[in-house]
Amino acid sequence: MTLPIQRLGERARASYASHLSALPRDDVRLRFGAPLGREGIDAYVARIDFDTDAVFAAHDDRLEPAGVAHVGIVEGTAELGVSVLPGHRGRGLGGALVARACEYARNRRIGRLWMHCLSENATMMRIARRAGMAIVVDTGEADAWLALPPPDAASVANEFAADQVALFDYALKAQVASIARVADAVRRAG
Repeated sequence: MTLPIQRLGERARASYASHLSALPRDDVRLRFGAPLGREGIDAYVARIDFDTDAVFAAHDDRLEPAGVAHVGIVEGTAELGVSVLPGHRGRGLGGALVARACEYARNRRIGRLWMHCLSENATMMRIARRAGMAIVVDTGEADAWLALPPPDAASVANEFAADQVALFDYALKAQVASIARVADAVRRAG
């Protein structure tokens, strides 16, 4: 089963910052390689160019990002950062975000995707291995690389289909949330 992963735009900047801030402190340290407070997270998110980079998210039933991947595009390579909230782990979300990021980069003719993390980040190391990434560990840090093949008709069609599924999923969740709000208001009024 493919999990719906939606590309976010500029308007999602605040929700991405909130997602990162909702991570436990140790998870933030593992994600960024160092402790980072709310000001540091806000500064990181403020620097993202949503036109050049890509930010992908899987949303929960409240339309909040449960997991997010940031693909930073730099000189023909793509750097990937992934975060998943604790309550949403163990369901393949991290792997789905990595797969979506790989397909996105591939379809933009980016030849390499890489991740940098602390070597103690066993979860990201496992996800990187499953994605076929080569991993080099040195002095407590790890770099994972994946050579991406050129795009083809199937990869472009898969990306298009994934975008449509994600939009439908988000619209459906928004509709359910709206109905729940109306039902709650009726309950409180009655």
